[in-house]
Amino acid sequence: MSVFRNLRKFSSSDIAASILLFVAAIAAAVIANSSFAPAYQEFLNHELNLQIGRLNLLSHGGENLRVIEFINDGLMTIFFLMVGLEIKRELLVGELSSFGKAVLPFIAACGGMLLPVLIYTFICPPGTEGGGGMAIPMATDIAFSLGVLSLLGNRVPLSLKIFLTAFAVVDDIGGILVIAIFYSSHILVDYLLIAALLFLVLYLIGQRGTNNKIFFLIIGVLIWYLFLQSGIHSTISGVLLAFVIPAKPRLDVGRYIERIRHTISEFPEMESESIVLTNEQIAKLKEVESASDRVISPLQSLEDNLHGSVNYFILPLFAFVNAGVVFGGGDSLIGHVSMAVTLSLLLGKFIGIYLFTGLAIKLRVTTMPEGMNWTNLAGVSLLGGIGFTVSLFIANLSFGVDYPVLLNQAKFGVLSGSILSGVLGYLLLRSVLHRGD
Repeated sequence: MSVFRNLRKFSSSDIAASILLFVAAIAAAVIANSSFAPAYQEFLNHELNLQIGRLNLLSHGGENLRVIEFINDGLMTIFFLMVGLEIKRELLVGELSSFGKAVLPFIAACGGMLLPVLIYTFICPPGTEGGGGMAIPMATDIAFSLGVLSLLGNRVPLSLKIFLTAFAVVDDIGGILVIAIFYSSHILVDYLLIAALLFLVLYLIGQRGTNNKIFFLIIGVLIWYLFLQSGIHSTISGVLLAFVIPAKPRLDVGRYIERIRHTISEFPEMESESIVLTNEQIAKLKEVESASDRVISPLQSLEDNLHGSVNYFILPLFAFVNAGVVFGGGDSLIGHVSMAVTLSLLLGKFIGIYLFTGLAIKLRVTTMPEGMNWTNLAGVSLLGGIGFTVSLFIANLSFGVDYPVLLNQAKFGVLSGSILSGVLGYLLLRSVLHRGD
């Protein structure tokens, strides 16, 4: 039984999700450089159609979405919905819920976004080839970086995990703003007005105490379609949807416990040999189930529901269709863009996070969290350079099918920069945490 328990614990950990994501990326690179490459490209470019009456839900501008577009613009909206839920939770009750808690990770994240952009623009200035990819190294991959940190087990101070999670969440906010502002074009206001009206309806319904997640998700699909047609990147709809999903449960814990105790005290006795419940017993159990549904907020419940499908299906699938680096040699792999992305993730993230955090502490803007020190701060600053998921996502937005060589360079830069950051961060933390520093 202990074997199955350990397997179940491992499968629910950040390590398992990170390994699966890494395996999917490696598989994509292997296939893209094998005899299966044409079939791989044909799969990515296969057109999809979901017709509902006269409406094709999987279309944009009258053209069917391809598989890669459906994954990047459709399924990744679910990922961004989960990111939005995490951000909302952190803002309400987490490490970003007060100025005192948020100031250090906010400053660290600002450094972790600013320095990579500066390094990238120094190598690929705006207006030059590759200059449009400066936002690629901005974000930190929360799942991947926490997965690497989890490899060190209980030697990692809790404050270090909290710090990494908090500044990565702020990074995500920055990445979302960049996507919304700089990767939107030909905005059609009429679609956005209808979407805004639907958001308002969802907000008002949520304020009245409705906690039906399915209803919110169905309307969310309509909003996603409207954003897809509007010119604002469709994944932003997932983030905005998270902020209208109620965070307050309909039943507080105290009343829930009282109700459960009362229901249990009235539960009809079972006959000793009966394996069939009576109608009265079923009714009492349904009362317990109903109360349990209402004591968990829609926000927490949905975040928990999405965790498995996002980490074990959507993100690996995203990695599989986007990480297919072609090792063709020459400018198709090694160039200004690949160098810029690699150095921005490896050096820019490290210097930015470490320097800005250090300045904030030295200038007494805030204090070093208990359990953290300068050496393990350096290690976690290196882990901030793991930009895998969102960096690949922004790379596709920056270059897409119009600049395949630059996109290939960007993918190689993301993979190499993320791997180097992860390995060096892990080795440094293993060394200093092993000594108990």
